[in-house]
Amino acid sequence: MDLNTLLKHTSRSLYLSVKMLPAKMRPAFGLAYLLCRYADTIADTELLPAPRRLYWVEKFPQWVRQEDASAQADLVRELSGTSENPYEAQLIAHLADCLDALKKIEPALKPFIYEVVQAVCAGMKMDLQTFANQKGAAPVAFANERDLTHYCRLMGGMPGLFWSKLIVYTTAVKVDPTELFAWGQQIGDALQMVNILRDLPQDLQNGRCYFPQTDLQSCALTVQELQRVENSSRFEPIKIKWTRWGKENLKQAARYYRALPKTAWRVRAAVAWPILWTADTFMKLCAAPDLLNPTQRVKISRARVYGTMFVTPLILLSNRLFEAWLARKLKKLP
Repeated sequence: MDLNTLLKHTSRSLYLSVKMLPAKMRPAFGLAYLLCRYADTIADTELLPAPRRLYWVEKFPQWVRQEDASAQADLVRELSGTSENPYEAQLIAHLADCLDALKKIEPALKPFIYEVVQAVCAGMKMDLQTFANQKGAAPVAFANERDLTHYCRLMGGMPGLFWSKLIVYTTAVKVDPTELFAWGQQIGDALQMVNILRDLPQDLQNGRCYFPQTDLQSCALTVQELQRVENSSRFEPIKIKWTRWGKENLKQAARYYRALPKTAWRVRAAVAWPILWTADTFMKLCAAPDLLNPTQRVKISRARVYGTMFVTPLILLSNRLFEAWLARKLKKLP
């Protein structure tokens, strides 16, 4: 099985950044993504009852570290036929190939992969323990802000830390690595908040509301009322609150980018693109008048994606230009 093909067809725009990474970073990053995507498939399938999904999600990080061929075969058998995406179905069927590829990863990089898989599975465990996770179920909300920020750290911040550790291992950064790690986690938090805002209508249909009950109460809203598009205006204060939170975290990208040497142009491009696309998506989310409408998914255009890539040579040469471009986008947010 060609893992690169699976990565291309399961990672959407992220694949563009992965292709840009230096060859030394690419296998570890791509494999970590595929393993996390595998765990995500376990957590989301409706063909297994929630207790069974929770069992497999809890066991998955252990199998990434320590192979258990019999258990892997059981997992693949239970998941077979659970995905309509043909590439995701191939990923399900070839868990053993992913774990074989992991054996070939440089030993120093394996702990980074173990750590991020463990964190993402902990986030999925929160999903399964908090929400019904099945289509048509009555939606449930997180209890408070701490639940949401912790979830963002597991699902976004820890992948940001993983990314940053790979960079420090392969690149001579200009700051104390612990600073880069902290900024990387904040940037990852912001990326996850974009996903949560963008996927809100679909998550509600699947019984999940990541925005806390305390926020809903402050706006005199119930979780059930979020399922009606006419309540989008009532949800607006919550959208603005968490967009601001994402904006403050994404501001760290200026310092993060400046810490990357200009000679590491592949790393700089791979870092710049998702940051700028996240800022663009935040802008579109802010402009969306009916965010609760499940028929109108908010996403940036392909022209915007390739337009950003087209001007990459300019921002690779100038930290100031990148910072000014990012600041201009963030200024348009609340």
